[in-house]
Amino acid sequence: MAFWLAKERTDQHKDWIQRFDPRFWTVNFPRPMMASVVTTGPDALRVDCEFLHEGELAGLIWESEDTLDHPLFAYKTERDYSHCILRFRWQSSGVLPLDAVNGPTLTIEGRDAAGQARSWYVRLWNYAAGSPQDAQVELKFSSLEAGWSLPGETVWPKDIDRMFISIAPSGYVQGSSEQLAEKAVGAVSLTAIEAEGDRASIEIGDAMVPPHGEQIATAYDDSYNQTPARLLRTAENLGYRGRIVHYVGMSHFMSLLPSGTTHLADPTGELAIPARRWHESFFAEALAMDFAPIVSLSFELFDAYCPPEWKQRAHDGGEALTGWEPPSTLLSPANPEAMQFLQGVATRFVDLLTSAGGAALFQIGEPWWWVRPSDRAPCLYDPLAITALPSGADAITDMRAAMDNGQIGYLDAAGALLAQATADLAQAVRDAAPASAEILLLAFTPTVLDPEMPELHRACLPAGWAAPAFDRLQLEDYDWLTSGRDALRRSAYAFVDQKLAYPPADTDYLSGFVLDPADAKAFWPSIDAALDEARDRDVDQRFVWALPQIARDGYVRLPPLEDSEMQAFDDVAFPLSLGRETRISPEFSTTIAVTSSGHERRNALWSDARMQYDVGPGVRSQKELVTLINFFRARYGPARGFRLRDPYDFSSRDGDGDPTMTDELIGQGDGVQASFQLVRNYGDQTRLISRPVEGSIVVSIDASPASGWAHVGKGEIRFDTPPPAGSVIRAGFLFDVPVRFAEDRLDISGATFAAGEAPSVPLIEIREDA
Repeated sequence: MAFWLAKERTDQHKDWIQRFDPRFWTVNFPRPMMASVVTTGPDALRVDCEFLHEGELAGLIWESEDTLDHPLFAYKTERDYSHCILRFRWQSSGVLPLDAVNGPTLTIEGRDAAGQARSWYVRLWNYAAGSPQDAQVELKFSSLEAGWSLPGETVWPKDIDRMFISIAPSGYVQGSSEQLAEKAVGAVSLTAIEAEGDRASIEIGDAMVPPHGEQIATAYDDSYNQTPARLLRTAENLGYRGRIVHYVGMSHFMSLLPSGTTHLADPTGELAIPARRWHESFFAEALAMDFAPIVSLSFELFDAYCPPEWKQRAHDGGEALTGWEPPSTLLSPANPEAMQFLQGVATRFVDLLTSAGGAALFQIGEPWWWVRPSDRAPCLYDPLAITALPSGADAITDMRAAMDNGQIGYLDAAGALLAQATADLAQAVRDAAPASAEILLLAFTPTVLDPEMPELHRACLPAGWAAPAFDRLQLEDYDWLTSGRDALRRSAYAFVDQKLAYPPADTDYLSGFVLDPADAKAFWPSIDAALDEARDRDVDQRFVWALPQIARDGYVRLPPLEDSEMQAFDDVAFPLSLGRETRISPEFSTTIAVTSSGHERRNALWSDARMQYDVGPGVRSQKELVTLINFFRARYGPARGFRLRDPYDFSSRDGDGDPTMTDELIGQGDGVQASFQLVRNYGDQTRLISRPVEGSIVVSIDASPASGWAHVGKGEIRFDTPPPAGSVIRAGFLFDVPVRFAEDRLDISGATFAAGEAPSVPLIEIREDA
């Protein structure tokens, strides 16, 4: 299926929104405090905060340039605010009031009249009417003045990058890192938000991609600063429907409790108020748009918030730390308090979902025993794991090393412990759901089935996960996908099918992701193709991971053509034999520009000739004429393609000889690539062969007969194991040309045919993708 990486909006549909539309405000704040922003109406928003230290404050932000939305849906950059007026009603609780020292201040960042970067600090109380907690605020940007009192310094309104309103706790002390005596909870509401005057409305993209059958994944850790309405608008406009895998993350959902000079996650699994408010809004709005959210929770937790005793550890006591910066850690399945924390988090999120009217859909995301990337040491040795698992086995220090029976038994027992932890988590959700819950489990095959660590599956893909332990099994393999390791991907599917035995109807696929935007052009084609591949494997539930990366890179999944059935290729041969009288015309497309001096500049637009044929001269009898007409009608004229045997070029060996295994060079092995395309080489020109004759293909590696391969269609030769690096892969074959009738009409005169004049029946070669 086609896709597009949109870099900017061109001629797509657009609309207009009021400047300062509530959907497009964001929040920002320092760790460990928490904050969120949600829309509460078409002209209203709410910010919720939890403050833990005296010097923490949150910012409610309006950006002049939309850097968060998908390029097709972003609002137009407008930095000139002159003669624009912003009005809203301010209501607050638990935060510094409007009239306080360090109270809510509008910080404006931009440039002054001379073009120098500047920031202005506008005290909102100077422009408010009402009480310090409930006031009407009016900001006329052409007459704004910064400072504690008026008159102050005039703000230059014509070149503003962004502005934000500061929100601080009642016990705020500027610059202080001291903990508050107790957690401070605050909220701010802006209602009746109204823009008036010049540029009070701004242009916004409003394209609508038709539904394409794919579903979307997103994550709170990546989107906590945005409103749910903004995210869901993007998902719907990009054609995603059905389910949304929503990873609640590992660093922003939890309620924190003081622990010495730090804060750790509440062991009961209580949610932070900002996260709870955000998800109430997200679930309600998603369900109103006919999405079905899936709550996703992993065993991963932000390291700074994780009690030390909850962490998985390696044989040397080293903590299980991921490569994120700052790092996260993995919770030990052997620690009851850590597992009770996950159960508390899961049941609270599912309760929010079902209270909003949604079905209880819950995903256990990538539960595993961590393997330290630096030395492949498995983190199976936290104190409670050592107590719970068999004693006597030598410590496993490198998962790549050979294992004895004791170590294999230890891995199997670790797998059983993980399986029990996930079963307990699933049961906690089922017990808490008001109706039946659907439990999904997500596994990441490039880690758990890494061929360098052949025994890791015992611990990280345990037999206790076999069907029907969960309602659905979900797989993702993006490391292998984006590096072209298709043979490993296929072998992993087969291994998982054999070990866990989930039927195809109960198996989902997640395609993605692109961590580095510099990889977008290289990775998205593979991600898009993997969705097609999963569909061809009859995987009904397919998800793209993840919405923030889709928006960042401009990925657009395009729907199939409505008349796709009429675009089909009928894998049948032209029914009449062709003689030497058949007319054959290789055609190129070349532009030729002649300069005023008579010199030519020639540009070849095609890298390969496109064949044209006239098969009419091969029709020799009335019976063959009837066969031709019937075949033409069955193909709907030029609508459907078919095979044609070129009488002059149908073999890899000199065009008409018997194929041998060394005829055509089709690739070189690199130890990774397992698929190679059949081609016919004509000097420097290469012709893709998409319709070889089954049974005629012979393949060699370094001039020796190759085994362990299959033709999987369209001329693709696929090896079970990638050929070794440096090897030369060649093939021989017979082949047909994919063609169609060139015209909608077939003109045949009975009289001229009887007189010996051959009809004209033009055919044209079809360019087929590999």
